[in-house]
Amino acid sequence: MVTLENGIQFGGSKRFVLIAGPCAIENRDMVMHTAGVLKQVCAGLDIELVFKSSFDKANRTSLSGRGVGMEQGLAILQEVKYAFNLPILTDVHETWQCKPVSQVADILQIPAFLSRQTDLIQAAALTGKVVNVKKGQFMAPWDMRGVVAKVAEVADTDHLLLTERGSSFGYGNLVVDMTSLEQMKQLGCPVVFDATHSVQRPSSQQGVTLGNRQMVPVLTRAALAVGVDALFLEVHPDPEHAISDAANQLPLESIKDILKMAIDIDNVIKNL
Repeated sequence: MVTLENGIQFGGSKRFVLIAGPCAIENRDMVMHTAGVLKQVCAGLDIELVFKSSFDKANRTSLSGRGVGMEQGLAILQEVKYAFNLPILTDVHETWQCKPVSQVADILQIPAFLSRQTDLIQAAALTGKVVNVKKGQFMAPWDMRGVVAKVAEVADTDHLLLTERGSSFGYGNLVVDMTSLEQMKQLGCPVVFDATHSVQRPSSQQGVTLGNRQMVPVLTRAALAVGVDALFLEVHPDPEHAISDAANQLPLESIKDILKMAIDIDNVIKNL
């Protein structure tokens, strides 16, 4: 089980934790609005919420749409943290970012493309904060034992989350092997299912990632039936005009209905 500083717990037979927010920090007002709506919805449904957004989408195929940068991004995330009393998750891409980001974020996330970068994983673990490592699209679920070993060399693995976000299937397509969720669970860490990134079609239109957000509820139902510890859903007030992952992010207005469905399945699987 992984416990955040505010007491939110991942793992065991508890209700899934929701990790949600817009893919990239585009501006303060959009982020604050999204956080406020998510906070209200999750409070009404009794779901623990971790707010997620990235200050820099450094692993995009194109040069555009990277976000506002670390300094401004962390300032916005800190405002979200205190205004709504929410824990924060955001990405780190380089080892030097880990320390300053850990001053704001409760969870440091290692992007899927960087999930084999030993120095980055260990630098994040050494901050003492919870680390969420996304399984690379090119990795088998059992390969994540290497991630666990890298963290264990420098810190306790009771601060480690592992995330499934789909696997490459030829060019420009991803598939999700639901058995990978159970296989990663056997590594002793809580498992997160990233439903919105799992419906991507990477670089399928001249360097632009497409996707099918209509399949997000379908994959979410399947992952909850396996029994995951957290859901990762990217949401946006106007996803069609988002600077990143426009085809995959969920409309903010749809999140409540999806979460109601998720609770129903979680209740059955975990006898809640």
